[in-house]
Formats: sequence, C-alpha cells, structure tokens
Amino acid sequence: MKFNADFIVSGKKYDFSACVIFYKEFETEKKIKSAYLTATSLGNYEARINSKRVSDYVLAPGWTQVAKRLQYQTYDVTNMLKKKNKLEIEVGNGWYRGGIAALRPGQEDLPVAVAAELLIEYEDGTAEKITTDETWKTKRSNILYSDCYNGETWDFNYVDRRAVPCKKIKWDKKILIPQEGEKICEHERIRPSLITAANGDKILDFGQNMTGYVKISVNAKKGDRYVLECAEILDKDGNFFNGNYRSAKARMEFICKDGLNVFKPKFTFFGFRYLRLTECPKGGIDPDNFEGICVYSDIKKTGYLNCSNEKLNKLFDNIFWGQKDNYLDVPTDCPQRDERKGWTGDAQVFAHAASFNFDVLKFFKKWMHDVSAASMDGRVPKLVPARWEDASVLDEGLLSNSSAWGDAILICPWQMYLTYGDTEILKDNFDTMKGWVDYMGRVTKDKYMFTGHFQFGDWLGLDAPEGSLAGSTRKDFIGTAFYAYSTSLLIKIGKILSHDMKEYEKLYKNIKKQFIKAFGENYETQTECALALYFDLTADKKKTAERLASLVRDCGMHLMTGFVGTPYLLHALSENGYQDIAYSLLLREEFPSWLYSVNAGATTIWEHWDGQKTDGSLWYSTTGQCVDMNSFNHYAYGAVADWVYGYAAGIKRCEEAPGFEKAVIEPHPDKRLGHLTASVETRRGKISSKWSYTNDGIRYDITTPCETEIILGDKHYHVEAGDYIFYER
Repeated sequence: MKFNADFIVSGKKYDFSACVIFYKEFETEKKIKSAYLTATSLGNYEARINSKRVSDYVLAPGWTQVAKRLQYQTYDVTNMLKKKNKLEIEVGNGWYRGGIAALRPGQEDLPVAVAAELLIEYEDGTAEKITTDETWKTKRSNILYSDCYNGETWDFNYVDRRAVPCKKIKWDKKILIPQEGEKICEHERIRPSLITAANGDKILDFGQNMTGYVKISVNAKKGDRYVLECAEILDKDGNFFNGNYRSAKARMEFICKDGLNVFKPKFTFFGFRYLRLTECPKGGIDPDNFEGICVYSDIKKTGYLNCSNEKLNKLFDNIFWGQKDNYLDVPTDCPQRDERKGWTGDAQVFAHAASFNFDVLKFFKKWMHDVSAASMDGRVPKLVPARWEDASVLDEGLLSNSSAWGDAILICPWQMYLTYGDTEILKDNFDTMKGWVDYMGRVTKDKYMFTGHFQFGDWLGLDAPEGSLAGSTRKDFIGTAFYAYSTSLLIKIGKILSHDMKEYEKLYKNIKKQFIKAFGENYETQTECALALYFDLTADKKKTAERLASLVRDCGMHLMTGFVGTPYLLHALSENGYQDIAYSLLLREEFPSWLYSVNAGATTIWEHWDGQKTDGSLWYSTTGQCVDMNSFNHYAYGAVADWVYGYAAGIKRCEEAPGFEKAVIEPHPDKRLGHLTASVETRRGKISSKWSYTNDGIRYDITTPCETEIILGDKHYHVEAGDYIFYER
C-alpha cells in the first residue's frame, strides 16, 4: 500500500534547537489481528507506543537528499497495542535542520514535521487507519537542545503540560520512498576506565576511537548536573584536547531528577575515545555508570585479515573500525568535527576494500541514488547529501566539485558490481555517469583533457610544503587521468547494459592519446606515476615503473602520496615488478607510513600521516593551527586493505564473471611475513587464501566457493569449488 500520510507541524513555534513530541491518543475495542506503523519525518524521529520504542532504528528516517528523496519506515507493532494507547513521535533537528544542514538565510524557521499512519486490522475483518492530521497534538520534549554537531541537553525535571494542536503542511509526497539502506542501530558496547589528566581533569577512556554516544545511569538528587565533552586524543602533556573538532561542541549535558537517571542521546552522535567530566556532582565518579555505545549502519562483516605481524594486524583492525565509524547511513569522511559528511572522494578510494570488509551493497545502492539525485547538469557534488546553491558559485573554491570526487559516480557502482554482481546499481546511475563524463568534456579548456577546472589535487600529499592541503601532483594531470579512467569505466558499464558505446570508445582513445602527448613520460611525483600505471595511460610501463621506484627510493624509501595517489601506489609498484618495495612501504614503521599511527597508539585511521607527531605535537596547517583540519578517524588511507586482499593474498574478482561467479587467486608471499590469511564471505560462499612459510618452503591453503584459477608463480590450476593445499619448495 502506498504511504500517503499528510505532514503535520506544531501549531506553536518552539525554540529552534528543542525537540518536539507529536502524539495521538486512541482506543482499540476489538481483538487485533495485525498493526503496522509507517512513519517518516523532516528531522530525525523516535516512535513510541505506550512509552516503548517501536524499533531499535537510530536516527530514523536516515539521511538522504531530502528535497528529492525521503525514506519512510514500517514497523510491526501488533503486540504493542492495548485498549488505551498513546502513539508518540519525538523529533529532533538531526541532519535536516541542525548545524550540519548548513541552512541558508530564510530557512532558520524551517519546522520539523512528521507523517505517519497506523493501520490496524481486527480479527473480525474490519480495519482502522490512524493518520497524522489536525487531531494530533504536540508538546516540547525534555530534550531542551539537540544538534548533530553540538550534542544534547536534557532536563529530567522538565514536563510540558501545554498540549498544542497540529496543522497540516503541503509537502511533495512524490519524494517518499520505502527504506532503501541498512538501518542505523546500536552495536558494540564499551566500558571505560577512569584516568586523571596532568591538569587534574577526570577523563573516561574507552580505549577505542568510536562513533556513537554514551549511556549514563546514575542515582542523583534533583538539580545535579552532568556535563561531558568528547575528544579523540590527549595532547602531548596527557591532557584532554578537542581543538580539532573546530566549532562542534560535541557535548552531552543533563540535569537530574531525584533517584535513577538514565541518559542516552537520541538525535545526535559523536566521534570520540575520551570523555571529560567537565561538570558533575561531588563525591567521586564510578566508570561503571558509563557505557560507550557504537552506532553505525547495520552492515554485516564479511572480510578477515590476519598475519604474523601484530602491528599489521592492528592496522587491519583500525581499518575495520574506521569503516564502521564512518558508515553511518552515508560514507562520512569523519565522525567528530563540524563536518561528518558524505565526501565522494573518500568513498570512492575505499570502495573496493569496503565491499570486502563488509556487505555494503544495500548501503551503497541507497547512497548512490542520493548521489544521482544531488547531481546537477552533469556535475557530481563533492559531498552527498548536498544542498546545491546557485549553479554560478559551484566553481568557487571548496564549493566546487572535482576529479577523483565526482568520479565516485562511476567508481563506487563499478566496485559494487565486481564484488556482488549487481547490475541494478549500474543501471540506476548510468545517466548520471554519462552526465559526469560529458560534463568534463564540455567544460574543459583543452580538448580531450580535463583542464582549467577546480581540483582538490592529491589531497594531503606529502610532496608539498608542510601544512599545505594539496600535494605537488599537477592538477590537470589528475583531472585528465580520471577523465580517461571514468570514460573507460563508462564504456564497460554501457556494454554490460547493452548500450552502443562507440562514441565513448573513440573519446577514450583520444583522451589517452592526448594524455600521453601532454605529459609523455615526464612524471614528477609518485602519484603521477601510480595513476599513469594503474589507469594504463603510459606508453612505457617499464620506464614509468622504474621512475616510480626511483621516486620512492630517492625520498628515503617511503610514500609521498595523498588521498588520490595512495590507493593505487602499492598496486602500481607490485604489478610492475616492484613487489619488494610495495611490501617495504606496507611494513614501514617510521613516519610516513601506515604503521606510524599504529605505533602512536591509533585505534582508527588518521586523516594525516602525521596527525600527531613523535613528540606528541599535532599536525599544523598553513594557518598555524591544528584545529584547521586534523581528524583521527578518517578511513581513506585504509584503502591499502584492498591491496592486501587482492595482491598479497591474491583474491581477485573477474570482470567477465562478477560477484564471484568465477575468481582468480594469485597470492604473492613475502618472507618478512611468516603467514598471511585473507577471506571474504561472498554471495556464493567463503573464499579464503592463506600462505605460510615453513621449514620446507611455502604452504598455500585455499578455499573457494566457485570456479577458480589458482596461480602460484608460473603454475596455473583450474579448480571447482572446494578446499585445496599446495606446497612450493
């Protein structure tokens, strides 16, 4: 049945940051056969019947391109109804109206709203529908303040006894869609330890940088006040530090009633490892009263990585945590500061690893629909959900889209197709894919290149002055390389969907020809070499690979790449004769490296290779302030996991038989690791590759659920599903 309820708002204007409860009281006289509640909101909502939550869904209805797409949810509430009932829907600003929404002038009074219908079927064959209308009432919640960035303030003593009638508003019901993505819910629960900082602050340490909030259960006196603030790190002196949160206050505050008080935020979330008890009653603090609750989309873990190097195992663990923490309905860049948005560039560089680590097809199908909905005139936004301003400002600085960000419209669906074999995600977004490729050709200053357009560059690349945000890789090089790569993907996708792609095949040949003509073999940076090799844009792979290896050696045997180059660096080296260097970069522990942050105590992936330096000081930008941009929970560099799965362990997908209908397993061991195991739960079953060094040589243990080509050096084995052991002496 089509959900067609009217949207209602309160007849009273409440404080902008206060939460509102919409409610309806009703009676049921007959025996109930079934009852289903369908609801959505402008704002985030929690629905309750007779004071009990109808679902464990957190932050419903989720985050979408709300002007064009708004999810609704349906809940089975058959066993919740009594003779006398009260249906409540509490609403907070959330993503819709809080600081994260970046409201434009004139939108400050935008009201929260709900639309709901409760369909009750009785055993006698009759039915009743209770839907949102003017008979509903509102009152102010005891959540006096709620904002995604700043947190929540509760007063357990506050009761609003003034019922206010509701009124209907006109809202386009064509944008309503049933739940598409995974629900958001609570997951791991972590108990903290209590530490005392050097300056005397009482701090709770949860031992893990996480996304979510804290549940607090305390016996208190009326008027007792708790104020807690979040942080990811301690400074070099061991004191609480959250300057990198920028304007986000990330604060939980509640005023107690007499007796037991249970506080848990409803319409916000935080990224944190530490909580400072900025204010609390005297008499001591019991850490057993506090419980950290991890909140993210309900994605199933499918990947596994383990090896003989415990520091590398910790890196793998950090990669998994970083993905969970940032896969909260959209693939956010970070969960802590005044950002937490769906950056398209971060999403695409990690998409391959993401699809092995967790089952994210449903997650990405929903988000890619939003990417397409947010795109305009061929332009793919740098972040989604997005609020497009006037088109004339889109090319001004950070308001613009960019190569490697806009290309997410092709790269993300392509990675999902290879891992899951799903063609629907290709079909649904094909027009937007084509629009992006056409856009690059339309706005470029040079034919068959992508030049003269705003570019983020090799974001945070190290081959530029310290503190700057873009590396030294030429921006027109990046633009044209991704123009070629996206065009090549568009051709593959178009053919899968039975489109005539001759026009784009000709375009691709011209782009590649012009790329080689413009840049030749004059590659200046590691990222330039990596892109030219991985995207097959160099006329002399051997020479380009030699250049890349030389650049790595010449700088002291370490990487210099940023967000754009890092995902391809180890692939470009290992697939072109320099496996030893690729492994050396993976295993390097000194700055800059993946293991540098592990040695520094990281529990997630950092935004900067040197987010916190060896002396405990912090990365500084050109402004001279670490608060400019320094997240300790950015998953992008965790893309190295796809090299571990795909090259080191050798689990490869087949373009001609996606979704592991067929597979290739071609492991590449290195004696610096005694053993390595990687596995993925695919749609067809578990695929696993393990190699281990023994006294006699190397043993390979391989499990496959499908027809597979196993390649061990120069030996090839074509096998069916099963378990296999091989020895290399």
